[in-house]
Amino acid sequence: MKINAKGTEIRVITSDSDQDDYISLTDIAKYKNPDEPRFAIQNWMRNRNTLEFLSIWEELSNPLFNRIGFEAVKKDAGLNSFVMTPSKWIESVNAIGIISKAGRYGGTYAHSDIAFEFASWISPEFKLYIIKDYQRLKQDEAQRKELGWDVKRELSKINYRIHTDAIKTFVITPELSKQEIGYAYANEADLLNVALFGKTAKQWREETGNTKKNMRDFASVEQLVVLINLESLNADLIRQNIPQSERLVKLRQVAYYQLESLTEKNIVNKLQNGNLLPSDK
Repeated sequence: MKINAKGTEIRVITSDSDQDDYISLTDIAKYKNPDEPRFAIQNWMRNRNTLEFLSIWEELSNPLFNRIGFEAVKKDAGLNSFVMTPSKWIESVNAIGIISKAGRYGGTYAHSDIAFEFASWISPEFKLYIIKDYQRLKQDEAQRKELGWDVKRELSKINYRIHTDAIKTFVITPELSKQEIGYAYANEADLLNVALFGKTAKQWREETGNTKKNMRDFASVEQLVVLINLESLNADLIRQNIPQSERLVKLRQVAYYQLESLTEKNIVNKLQNGNLLPSDK
């Protein structure tokens, strides 16, 4: 998930343990220092008031907060030689409000409470833009549930049986090992992911840092409707023995057309308003 604040994209991930949102401090810091955002984060964390705020948040939210470790940090805060980094903070006090992720799509993330505090330090105006788009993000999540998004997600899972049966019958052969069979199913699932979302499941996990959920859990209602159609279409194409490369082209064309059609005609809004039939007037 991403927030867009004044043209700046800010990544948002969901904690695997408590389902709270963590917002990228690295992306927020780029508003102040595009080239070296980590320096902005470190300068903020050197501040005694920042450390007091972080410690209070941990005391309220983290039963394993290391208070003794914090007192040692607090003692050195304010000295010219004092340096504080996200990793050092996490190790010193067993913090959970800030997390560091390695890799291409890594960086420093913080609980939304802490991220908004950091945004205030970066720019009060920028903070307001972040809050506004974050609220929009949460409203979209609530709307998906109101529209029966979870029901459509389950329908997609049920419809996937048609897809896996086609793979089992026409792709899986007796000489394949269990590992190769698993790869075949995953490969066809990723074919649909690329056709609809433009990326594989692995690419999505690396980009978001979410290892527990699936990108389809965050799909819009329109995307889930199209996914159901793509599963059936790909099953038919598999039965026709059409090569995967050709199927991908066809699936992407259908996905693009159907998503465009659903978006343009505002199908979801019509359902919300009880108007099931589009008007030709």
